[in-house]
Amino acid sequence: MASATTPAAQTTPPSLSLPPSQFARLQPHAYLLAHLSPPPASNQPSIRANGRSPSQFRITSANTGSLTHTNGSAVVRIGDTTAVCGVRAEILPTEDIASWSVSRSEFSASDSARNKRRKLSDPTQKPTEQSADEDADDDADESHIHDHSLLVPNLSLSTGCAPGFIPGAPPAALAQSLSHQILSLLHSTRLVRAEDLRIWYQPPNLGPEDLERHNEGEQMDVDAQREEMSQKDREIKAFWVLYIDVMIISLAGNPFDAAWASVLAALRDTKLPRAWWDVDTESVVCSDAVADARRLSLRGLPVASSFCVFEADAAAGWRAVIIPDAEEERKIEADKRQGIQRRWILADPDGYEEGLSQERVCIVVDKEQGGKGKLVIMKMEKNGGWALDTPELKQVVDISATRWEDLRRILEQC
Repeated sequence: MASATTPAAQTTPPSLSLPPSQFARLQPHAYLLAHLSPPPASNQPSIRANGRSPSQFRITSANTGSLTHTNGSAVVRIGDTTAVCGVRAEILPTEDIASWSVSRSEFSASDSARNKRRKLSDPTQKPTEQSADEDADDDADESHIHDHSLLVPNLSLSTGCAPGFIPGAPPAALAQSLSHQILSLLHSTRLVRAEDLRIWYQPPNLGPEDLERHNEGEQMDVDAQREEMSQKDREIKAFWVLYIDVMIISLAGNPFDAAWASVLAALRDTKLPRAWWDVDTESVVCSDAVADARRLSLRGLPVASSFCVFEADAAAGWRAVIIPDAEEERKIEADKRQGIQRRWILADPDGYEEGLSQERVCIVVDKEQGGKGKLVIMKMEKNGGWALDTPELKQVVDISATRWEDLRRILEQC
């Protein structure tokens, strides 16, 4: 009986190479460095592990009016980081403000002094009008926003937005830090005008006959006197308080840029009902007509751009936190003269890149006259090292100016 012979099983030797996904987890620094520093013979440009160039931002999209029970809302997505912002407006009567009697007298004094300066500079200008070059006179007005907390931002990180945010966990320190940064930037940029948040009461004007009878012994202009008395009797009865709630529903790095962009878009979408003081009921009454609602007249469009610094030496950035290494800096300068790059500035870092960098920088810029004027740096914050110097900061500002143009086009299309 013939027996069939079975050939020996062919054994494949195990592969010594790792797939890119496992290599990125085991050696994250070497993985990103291999992308940013390709071999010179390949003639390939520096490219990040996510496929972007060092100065390229992630794809950004925005949508407004998504939430129905708010005065303004927006959803902004930067890459895989998504922020949802809703603005709710509530009325704060001045009688509920404990310190209102003091701030009211200070405001009245500053308002009277400002109107007097306007009358001296231009007698034909009405006391209630404000020229474009008088923003410096608004410091007393803007103190209402700060003193009475008329802007109340709050940021939260939704459960599951990132692997570290599990159900039942306490509020993260990141959320509190981002809330404070948003509040600080709202105050420093003076984005919201205090006048948009005031609810005035204007008593009826006295008729010409009453004024003439009251001042029959004086030679004066009746119309001017009536305007002056009307301005004097004008009184703030309440304020609008804007509660700005931001929720990060997907976190993949650089949450501040996404959160601030959502705040900008939501405030641009915010409409406040027409409100007035009713003498009979002694309360603020709002109009139900949608056509009577008015948008906020925001000051400019301050755009935030965040960057991180990636070092070829994995420990270079961490050593710089303790003490600057002069020898390391000289070596980097020597390599730069030879065309060898050992340091990269990465715009809009994702979560993978944030974990590999120590130095961060955030630039907030705006352009005057709706983009036709000069560039203004509203805020510059740098921490974590000394790698970024004057030339690098100038490069970062130029990239931020380009980012401002891109984000303005996106928000205008909402």
